[in-house]
Amino acid sequence: MFVDKVKVYVKGGDGGNGMVAYRREKYVPDGGPAGGDGGRGASVVFEVEEGLRTLMDFRYQRHFKAPRGEHGRSKSQHGKNSPDMVVKVPPGTTVIDDQSGQIIADLTEHGQRATIAKGGRGGRGNTRFATPVNPAPEIAENGEPGQELDVVLELKVLADVGLVGFPSVGKSTLLSVVSAAKPKIADYHFTTITPNLGVVETEDHRSFVMADLPGLIEGAHQGVGLGHQFLRHIERTRVIVHIIDMSALEGRDPYEDYLKINEELKQYNMRLLERPQLVVANKMDMPDSEENLKVFKEKLEDDVQVFPISTITRQGLRDLLLTIADKIEQTPEFPLHEETEESTRVVYKHEKKEVPFVISRDDSGTFVITGAEIERLAKMTDFTHEESIRRFSRTLRHMGVDDALRERGAKDGDYVRLLKFEFEFID
Repeated sequence: MFVDKVKVYVKGGDGGNGMVAYRREKYVPDGGPAGGDGGRGASVVFEVEEGLRTLMDFRYQRHFKAPRGEHGRSKSQHGKNSPDMVVKVPPGTTVIDDQSGQIIADLTEHGQRATIAKGGRGGRGNTRFATPVNPAPEIAENGEPGQELDVVLELKVLADVGLVGFPSVGKSTLLSVVSAAKPKIADYHFTTITPNLGVVETEDHRSFVMADLPGLIEGAHQGVGLGHQFLRHIERTRVIVHIIDMSALEGRDPYEDYLKINEELKQYNMRLLERPQLVVANKMDMPDSEENLKVFKEKLEDDVQVFPISTITRQGLRDLLLTIADKIEQTPEFPLHEETEESTRVVYKHEKKEVPFVISRDDSGTFVITGAEIERLAKMTDFTHEESIRRFSRTLRHMGVDDALRERGAKDGDYVRLLKFEFEFID
């Protein structure tokens, strides 16, 4: 089964903890600080590997947790930074934040990299907190937590040419004839349930990638049939080749087929109509095809070019392939997403500024403090040392937490909870 969309969890490594340590010095009675900083946690980095073609591997591994940095050491030694965790993805992978729906990265070229979840910085050791007033502080930070989020990976076929048309019009047969691809072919609808790729080489030695896309039916843009699932694969193609069964053996009118498929493309994404489209009249070796083609052309607009072919006799394939190669050279790549100055400047587009903290009350009346910034501060505080606790309290006061609690009605002795920590409010 072809997997084109999968949800995974990624987490950057936590930073290593800073250390509280001392060295004896004759001019510092209590000993000088000597605790080193923790190392940086590893980031989760996605890298394009051109040899990959599907997201199948992510069906079996959906959690990617990078290692944490090494803790700080005595003698002011810095903990080791952890090397980044590199995850290989196929070209054409779009990474989307599952919560916000915002696109984090669009990975198309071999070797292209994107940092998806940043590792946390290492906590500072007590060497960093020494002052003339307090030359031997018992303060050290825990490592910063690594970034974590759920992302959706969506794979879109990287093909120059996309073959579209109703089921059983001959798309798979054409691909098998003009390339080395071996798609499954049978005389019933929806033989193709996954996109097939093939490299086509023309007689003048130009080459391009052609994708045989699953058949569409009316309502595909609304999720009917197989079409909606695979319409996304057309988005990256530079030229659309619309194949029509000119024999009309299945009782469908060729011109009506032409209109219906184009309407599906329009309903799905208006920008698809900006791509050059070549109309291919297939099965011209059948008895009624010539007469049907004549009627078909009379209904078309003058600027629409039609290529009569037969995949069985190979009639017209040479001219079709040369024209496709010409169109590809003349057509620039179509960006999937509008790029703005802001989106190109910001590396981590999925990050957004949040309020420092939010105060609420639970059923028991306890005040509950939440928020990314204040929770990060709590996780980086070493509560085993009294000086660290006092520093944490001063920071909360400076952030305005005490005043905010008073505004919410907190009285002396009320309980306040932050993460797993619970304490009394003292006014």
